[in-house]
Amino acid sequence: MRASSRKRYPAPRPRIARDRKSGYRLGFDHGYWFGQCESVLKRTAVQIGIKPVHVLFVATGKGYPYAPLDEAIAATLRRNVGQLTVTDAGQPVGEIAARIRPDVVIVLDGLQFDTAKADEVRRAGIRIAVWFTDDPYYTDMTAKLALHYDDVFTLELNCVEFYRRLGCESVHYLPLGVYQDEFRPRNPELNKRHDILFIGSAFWRRVEFFDQITDYLASRDTHISGIWWERLKRYNRLKGKIALGRWMGPRETAGMYSGAKIVINMHRAPEDDTFNSNSAGITAVSPNPRTFEVSACAALQLTDIRDDLASFYKPGSEIVTYSSPSDMVEKIEYYLTHEEERRRIAMQGMARTMREHTYDHRLRTMLSILFPDR
Repeated sequence: MRASSRKRYPAPRPRIARDRKSGYRLGFDHGYWFGQCESVLKRTAVQIGIKPVHVLFVATGKGYPYAPLDEAIAATLRRNVGQLTVTDAGQPVGEIAARIRPDVVIVLDGLQFDTAKADEVRRAGIRIAVWFTDDPYYTDMTAKLALHYDDVFTLELNCVEFYRRLGCESVHYLPLGVYQDEFRPRNPELNKRHDILFIGSAFWRRVEFFDQITDYLASRDTHISGIWWERLKRYNRLKGKIALGRWMGPRETAGMYSGAKIVINMHRAPEDDTFNSNSAGITAVSPNPRTFEVSACAALQLTDIRDDLASFYKPGSEIVTYSSPSDMVEKIEYYLTHEEERRRIAMQGMARTMREHTYDHRLRTMLSILFPDR
């Protein structure tokens, strides 16, 4: 079956409960699902253990959409270390570090952080680490930054060797994760629930893909949210299903994920030329942050294949992958008509996420690397 064909699909099922009986059934069904989620969350709750160190955390300070990440990392560090001082890249970090003498300075992203400040921290005899959060898309820039740090953490597996070849002695693979205080099962309003959901920017590779399934998505209860979606060849065909240019905070995004039967995750292509500085042509094999955020909300995630995905989730059991537009359509149709299997995979994906992929897990890993003897 060609996903771009003009095949007629059945009309989507109505979302509004038409009478008290159907409304009761819908509410009971969602309540039962929500109760299952709460049970899993209790069984997988993270046990907090304090690392007796003082961390100076340098947030990006770049505002939205980085602000939620700044807040998530700061909040997670606060409950995992003995002492935390928070600043941002625009502040005199070298002076602050010299005054308070932290055990380590952790810089998030680093693209807006003057390397002279990093050098100043090191001259003061204080260890400084950076966590690159957009690899490999800005490696032309990060290549000039990495050597100014004692420790480099990257969310992309293929960038580990890249930084080592540059001469960095301490390089570690540390993907982003999920802030479970915000990304968790929610109880959204009925009008925010959909069969198919995609939240993200319309990079050109995504546009080319969605152009091939426009008719199918138009025939279903689909919702798309993000910038640049007017790039679609037949934007008007999907216009009524697109919230164009809309940014949502973590809690609202989690609500949308929780209310969707299937959430599409399409990774950004490393060679996409939209805001891309990757002249080395480094390919990407690691899952994006959305992978963990969607799964944390107990939604069935339908994602494209990345080589290192199986290190985090078991395909077919905790997450579902697709290989082409037609494969995506076939799997959407299958899981929309196999409710029990869809929910089981989504629930198992959420459990795996909460057991292994929260920011508590990631930052404990980082701190264990930085302070193995504490």
